[in-house]
Amino acid sequence: MTNVSKWAVDSGATRHICANRSAFTSYTSIGEGEEHVYLGDSRTTHVLGKGKVLLKLTSGKTLALSDVLHVPSIRVNIISVALLGKVGVKVSFESDKIVMTKNNVFVGMGYFDQGLFVLNISEIINESSSAYVVDSYDMWHDRLGHVNSSYVMKLQRLGLINMHDKKNGKCDICVESKITKKTCYHVESQSELLGLIHSDLADLKQTMSRGGKNYFVTFIDDYSRYTKVYLIRHKDEAFDVFLKYKAEVENQLNKKIKRIRSERGGEYVLFNEYCVREGIIHEVTPPYSPESNGVAKRKNRTLKKIMNAMLISSSAPNNLWGEALLTACFLQNRIPHKKTGKTPYELWRGYQPNLKYLRVWGCLAKVMLPDPKKRKIGSKTSNYMFLGYPEHSAAYRFLVLKSDVIEHNTIVETKNVDFFEHIFPLKDSETPKQSIDNNSDAMCEVLRRSKRQRKETSFGNDFYTYLVENDPTSFFEATRVPDAKQWDKAIRTEIESIQKNNTWTLVDLPKGAKPIGCKWIFKKKYNPDGSIDKYKARLVAKGFTQKPNIDYFDTFSPVTRISSIRVLLALAATYKLVIHQMDVKTAFLNGDLEEEIYMTQPEGCVVPGQENKVCKLLKSLYGLKQAPKQWHEKIDSLLLCDGFLPNDADKCVYSKFENGECVIICLYVDDMLIFGTCIDIVSKTKLFLGSNFEMKDMGEANVILGVRIIRKGDSILLSQEQYIEKLLRKFGYYEFKPVSTPYDAL
Repeated sequence: MTNVSKWAVDSGATRHICANRSAFTSYTSIGEGEEHVYLGDSRTTHVLGKGKVLLKLTSGKTLALSDVLHVPSIRVNIISVALLGKVGVKVSFESDKIVMTKNNVFVGMGYFDQGLFVLNISEIINESSSAYVVDSYDMWHDRLGHVNSSYVMKLQRLGLINMHDKKNGKCDICVESKITKKTCYHVESQSELLGLIHSDLADLKQTMSRGGKNYFVTFIDDYSRYTKVYLIRHKDEAFDVFLKYKAEVENQLNKKIKRIRSERGGEYVLFNEYCVREGIIHEVTPPYSPESNGVAKRKNRTLKKIMNAMLISSSAPNNLWGEALLTACFLQNRIPHKKTGKTPYELWRGYQPNLKYLRVWGCLAKVMLPDPKKRKIGSKTSNYMFLGYPEHSAAYRFLVLKSDVIEHNTIVETKNVDFFEHIFPLKDSETPKQSIDNNSDAMCEVLRRSKRQRKETSFGNDFYTYLVENDPTSFFEATRVPDAKQWDKAIRTEIESIQKNNTWTLVDLPKGAKPIGCKWIFKKKYNPDGSIDKYKARLVAKGFTQKPNIDYFDTFSPVTRISSIRVLLALAATYKLVIHQMDVKTAFLNGDLEEEIYMTQPEGCVVPGQENKVCKLLKSLYGLKQAPKQWHEKIDSLLLCDGFLPNDADKCVYSKFENGECVIICLYVDDMLIFGTCIDIVSKTKLFLGSNFEMKDMGEANVILGVRIIRKGDSILLSQEQYIEKLLRKFGYYEFKPVSTPYDAL
């Protein structure tokens, strides 16, 4: 180790420069006069060598600088911002400080001193390189980050490393970390129609079609590659359209479907029993292997590409994807397949298709008015948009854009039309996209800002919010109330928890850094009957002084919804579940802090003889912007590693099934309810949590979020009697005579 010297972060420098030879961990000498450094005043100075420097920052992280020039005559060591940017380190200048991050993770910070931004460094690490020590292949394979064996051997041939053996067997770490999916080998195609049907279901990312459809399902004949597409509203309709498809194709071709291949999705579960009954073999792909259903996947991809091209070329709104997709399938059946050389239509029908009547999708069409709508004087046509081809008709499908006699946005079928294939009406400014209706849902409207005057939400003159607690609001007040001894004991308990958790360490405040403040929050915890359970003191950092992208980068942390708690309690009453409650002591102190944050010593707990020092936070603290996020990440990773799965609707509800038993954890910051089908699995879960965090076992659940839980037989009652009683006492209405139906006095 060497003493710390100043390192200035310079956005104008093009190279890292160090004046101290002993700071280098690796060093290569340069001949005199071979390389120079040009200074700002046009002078030059000699470079004696170059190498690598390791700087340990006050944040605890190490900054590695490569290709650093050794220039003894330089007065201040220089770090180039441009070179840091090339390795992914972002440097932000904020008034009198700098912040370094990499991939949105805090690295270090510095301060402004005498016109320069100086990096906060605790020490310079000086270690000698061991690149030329003769070691085994396994050792060099590990040192090089488990790189491919061919590169390790190439380094040996180049003379950069020495090894006394060669590769021996497989590396378990490489297999675990680099394993890839196996190749899907080609399967022989069928030699007859309906021998094998490929099927897949897809959606358009919640974009509803004009008719309210959200999904489409495809059926592809393996021999001819003839495809049928059905638009559906819900996934469970896939089985219904399969029955429709099966009845149609088997009747038309006078053949039977032999096999059908699909994924393991829930929409195909109903196929199993039906296929067994009908003698059809239902082949399913291996789990998480969509490539095994490659024929259907590639067909869906091709259809989506053609559909997207049609929508873009015609400037049609997204809700017309259904019409475009059906047209894409219609065209694909009439395009030769690369393997067979024939069109799917020809192999399916037995004769070649007629392509003379094809037109450009989305183009303008002048459609003759029907006889009942014709007029003696005036135009005999209306402007329509071409939408495709009907399934069982020789006509065309159109969308009415402009007509005096037919309702706007109506879809019609007719053959009396003249096409203008080079004109796309929706590209004309006179026919905006948002004018097309979507029946039940509005089209993709252009977002606009409302011009209405914003008004404050009012719940009426008789709507109030009351605070009924009378806890101390400051440390000074807590030391002068009648129950000051209880509050002093609560403060000592909080400080002991903080010290036990190694939340901070006392250090001298680095130059340029500014500490944030802290304060005490006092709260009485009550039993269900209203008596005091305990006095609780919480040390809270003044996170409102933190600056975004400097002191914190992300703050989001979910909590369970009260509706989720009510649903779980209803399930507990229905299935007679065991309900226990636990509280995490100083939960936020468990989160690991990534940023470099300094805090003043808490009031009443200043260490004698170290009054001028500050607390460097090693773990998160209540009040910090990122504290909830760090705590949630900590407990979330712990529960996931133990086999718990988060609920899709509420990410703070976790469930786990084990040996036929079920346990559910409902987490609200540091309070948690544990539901179980038996007391054994609940006790096992409590033991697991207690081994990782300092917990308080509160036994059977009584109160959660101020709501009292009362269990009577097979039912569960929820009550806020305590809160209502406090509210009545506060405003002098507790002694009033109760009535069954209150009403306002006239």
